[in-house]
Amino acid sequence: MNSTLPRRTYLYFTAQSINLTTAVMSVTMAAIVGAALAPDAAWSTVPYGFQFLCLMLATYPVSRLMSRIGRKKAFMLGAIPLALSGVSGFLAVEHQHFATLVLSHSALGVYIAFANFNRFAATDNLPQALKPKALSLVVAGGVIAAVVGPMLTEWLRDVGGYPLFSLCYAAFVGLALLSLLSALCLPNDAGTASAASSAAKPAGARTEQLSPSVVVAMAVAALGYGIMNLLMIQASMHMKHMHEDFTDVRLAIQWHVIAMFAPSFFTGAIIQRLGIRTTICAGLALLIGCSAMNIWSHSYAMMTLALIALGLGWNLTYVGGGALLAQSLQNSPVAMQMQGKNDLAIAIFATIGAFSPSLLLSSVGWDGTNVICMALCIGLLIATVGLMQNKACLNTSLEGSRK
Repeated sequence: MNSTLPRRTYLYFTAQSINLTTAVMSVTMAAIVGAALAPDAAWSTVPYGFQFLCLMLATYPVSRLMSRIGRKKAFMLGAIPLALSGVSGFLAVEHQHFATLVLSHSALGVYIAFANFNRFAATDNLPQALKPKALSLVVAGGVIAAVVGPMLTEWLRDVGGYPLFSLCYAAFVGLALLSLLSALCLPNDAGTASAASSAAKPAGARTEQLSPSVVVAMAVAALGYGIMNLLMIQASMHMKHMHEDFTDVRLAIQWHVIAMFAPSFFTGAIIQRLGIRTTICAGLALLIGCSAMNIWSHSYAMMTLALIALGLGWNLTYVGGGALLAQSLQNSPVAMQMQGKNDLAIAIFATIGAFSPSLLLSSVGWDGTNVICMALCIGLLIATVGLMQNKACLNTSLEGSRK
């Protein structure tokens, strides 16, 4: 069997790097620009909230669109909302118009809904053993984004003659062009054939939905993403309450982001050697360990170590869950729809994780939040071990990765 990844995998890696670069730039400047343009300080995070909301609402329709017109055409269309986000964001800052800023981040959310399917598209028509490797490589695009995103924001933030951050939004137009060029280089695919096949086999669709491996894949990726968002945001808030310097807070978050994406260069090999079940369980154990460290000590050093564990745990659950889903849906006529449901679940939990940190911090506190996260991860770990004892699930997740 050929163990070399096809050329299109690297195109998806490039496209995902662009996707995550826009996300990093967005999280860096959204609250600052929002605060400057909002009619009231309480509205400063509304644009970023709408970005998550539109991502959530667009995810499943995008998956259905891909099943009808194919990956290539869908990714080409996905560049349009990114360009719209750039233009409207520039105009919003230029003319100090808050509603237009909300529109910009909403369009960005729609683009991200398209681009998030890069990781699954990279696994299409690959042998089982190569799927984890391809998926983890595409997710590793976050390492590029972790460097390029902050660098672009810093370079373009304050350019003479332009309002602060206006050129950062304008940069989205250039990134949209790069995204379009990447999509144009992709091979043609037959999305309509997949849709027709799906209509002809409704019974198979129901079987896939009830598969234990699909349930585990969705639950692990969604909960892992939600807990990562929650603890990452709340950790920065808690460190500020501890009167840590902003530079120290930024450094801790930066180590967290590196821990999220850098392991993706090796996660595929880890999955091939240990199997998907062990990888997923290790990811959940790291998330549990993160909460335990946060409860045990509130020192800056321990919180930084916990954030690194959080990033590593997210990587293993996100890539492991995605690899399990990709292998479970091998040759399935409803693969794109199920991937859409998976990413919809992730988007819902990510949105909850983004909106709940302040509420939980004020109600149950830092320790209480970590106890809740630990309990959820322990429960999911037990359920994962139990569900994946199923023989069919084990064949898919363990044997398939070694063929």
